Amino acid sequence: MKTKVGLIGFGKTGKAVANVILQNQEFSLEWVLRQSTLLEKRSVPEFLGIDSDEPGKIYSTSTTNLSDLLDRQPVEFIIDFSSTDGIYVYGEIAKERKIKIISAISHYSDKEIAYIKELSKTSVVFWSPNITLGVNYLLFASRYLKKIAPWVDIEIIEEHFKDKKGLSGTAIKIADALEISKNEINSIRAGGIVGKHEVIFGFPYQTVRLIHESISREAFGNGALFAAQNLRNKKPGFYNFEDVLLPFFAS
Repeated sequence: MKTKVGLIGFGKTGKAVANVILQNQEFSLEWVLRQSTLLEKRSVPEFLGIDSDEPGKIYSTSTTNLSDLLDRQPVEFIIDFSSTDGIYVYGEIAKERKIKIISAISHYSDKEIAYIKELSKTSVVFWSPNITLGVNYLLFASRYLKKIAPWVDIEIIEEHFKDKKGLSGTAIKIADALEISKNEINSIRAGGIVGKHEVIFGFPYQTVRLIHESISREAFGNGALFAAQNLRNKKPGFYNFEDVLLPFFAS
C-alpha cells in the first residue's frame, strides 16, 4: 500500500517535487493545492508527461475547501513547497486529522516558527529550510570538523539564481551551526544556478572544502520523501533533518 501524499505549491520547485513523487513506488500523489486557478483540475501526471494512474489533480485554494478535499482524498503527509503563509491554509486541518507535515519553506518568521512548534505538540511536524539530503550531510560534517578544530578559519559561500532575494536560508542555518555571523556569509547571484553551498576550513598548511550543489530541483523531492520515509512511525513532535539523520550516524 502506497503512502498517500498531498502537495502544497506548484511553482518550479513544486513541479519538480511532484515529478519525483509520481515516480516513487512507495508514495502516491493524491492532489496538489496551489493559490492560482491556472491548471485547475488538470492531471499532474498528464501535465508533466508521466505515465501514472495516481489521482494527482491540481486544485486552487480560492475555489477548493480543503476539508472537503481531504474527505474525498485523505492523505498521510502534506508536503509544503509553497510560501510562508501556506502553513495557515492547512495547519489546523492537518492537526485535527493527524496528518504529518513536511515543510520545506526557506524563510519562516518567528511567528510561523512559533505556530508550527505549537502544531507539533499534537502532530508530527518536520521543517527544513533546505530539504536536500546532501546539504544536510554537509551540515553534519561541517559541525563535526569544527568540533575537532574549533580554532580553524571558516568561510561560507552560497550561490543561487540571479533573481533569488535575500540570504540563503540554508547558508544561515550552516552559519548558526558553526557559530558564525550571517553577515559574514558570501553570496553570489548569477544565471540559473539552482543552489550551491560551500564551507571552507582554512588550516595553517591545508584547506578543506565541503561543497554541495543541487543540479536539479528534483533533489528537493528526494529529500522530502527521505524525510517522509523516516517519519512514518514517529510520535508527535517537532523534527528537523538532524533528528532524521542522527540514527544513521549512531549505527
